[in-house]
Amino acid sequence: MNKTWDVVIIGGGLSGYVAANFLAKTNLSVLILEKGKKVGGRARTDIVQDQYFNLGPHAFYQSGKARATLEELGIFFEGKAPQAGGLLIENMKFYTAPFSPIGLLKSKLLNLKDRFEWITSLTKIKQLNPDDFATLTFQEWLSQTAKSEHVQLLLSILARLATYCHAPEKASAKVILSHLQHAMRGVVYLDGGWQTIIDQLHNQAVISGVQIHTESNVKQIEKNEIEPFQLTLSTNEIIQSKQVLYTGSPHELNKIVADCHPQRNFFDQIVPIKAATLDVALKKLPNPNHLFALGVTEPYYYSVHSNYAQLSKDRQSTILHVLKYHHPDEKIDVRAEKSNLEKFLDMIQPGWRNYVITCRCLPNITVSHRLPLVGDERELTQSETHIPGLFIAGDWASPNAILSEGAVESGKQAAKEISRKNEVI
Repeated sequence: MNKTWDVVIIGGGLSGYVAANFLAKTNLSVLILEKGKKVGGRARTDIVQDQYFNLGPHAFYQSGKARATLEELGIFFEGKAPQAGGLLIENMKFYTAPFSPIGLLKSKLLNLKDRFEWITSLTKIKQLNPDDFATLTFQEWLSQTAKSEHVQLLLSILARLATYCHAPEKASAKVILSHLQHAMRGVVYLDGGWQTIIDQLHNQAVISGVQIHTESNVKQIEKNEIEPFQLTLSTNEIIQSKQVLYTGSPHELNKIVADCHPQRNFFDQIVPIKAATLDVALKKLPNPNHLFALGVTEPYYYSVHSNYAQLSKDRQSTILHVLKYHHPDEKIDVRAEKSNLEKFLDMIQPGWRNYVITCRCLPNITVSHRLPLVGDERELTQSETHIPGLFIAGDWASPNAILSEGAVESGKQAAKEISRKNEVI
């Protein structure tokens, strides 16, 4: 630890490990500092009573850039795509979701005129170029695209499902539409949870010579013009590095960087995407026909992930997730969230409590560190910040993507920029 590292990566999550694996292909010395006891960040999977719990419901885009990048690194996973369909719930009433041809025929939520507009709108999304809507919020795009209130509502539900964003009046149409296109091409629930990706990235990084230190919390980053970066840990240990890649939250970065910098205000203004989740393992599902449901006017999600992925050691349990999407301006009552999630599950699976193996509630988790706003990309055109040698990556640091897409894409981009900079040096 007395050496001066070429690159120190702060954060052992998805973006940090992607960057580390690309940097491991160079001759640079790389150290990952993870503040927690476990690596993985929000891609971590916890094993609770032999059940594999992701931090809330996770799905991987089948055709996203993240998958191509991970495969480039030799990272692969198994799992199945959930079937299109399910239920929509409004005012305690169940409607067949019009997310498949059969569902469209059976659904009583839309009249004939609405059905035609719904099909037309979905076709438009598949064919459009998201860049053409860079100056619009998603709500503005909705108003231009669909006349029917029901169709606008359904498109908002799909956007929420694809991005976890429950603020169409704030969110960037460009980013939301890009993620919608990926989601409409299909998603996968991963066998063993997302930890299977992290474990492969971790093992590959270790074999390639990357050093990983857990329980290493950086409390300050300092830099002058001549000396390397000085990273002070919460233990007061000091680590030196020529370059630093930060992958935590933007707000935390402002707290630990000693210098004022032009991006400080932008980082402070970034709003995270939040949600409440109820993760449940059951001995059996009371109603095996109800595998997926979404609230219409209430922002709720329900899905049985174990129907498509192996998520328990004995492969016999039913693993499901109930989630409430939070609006960024919403005042959260953490005590009420668990009760609300359970009530939503009661509607879909009456009697589920009789079969509980284990469950947990996370009433106010950060799903992604950035709600994408119009114009964000102007501040995120490159990974290197205005402090030379300090780079950023993470689900918030990509100009055109959030969630795992943003994390993987920004991790790769940061590694490329660091590699190019060292070639010049």
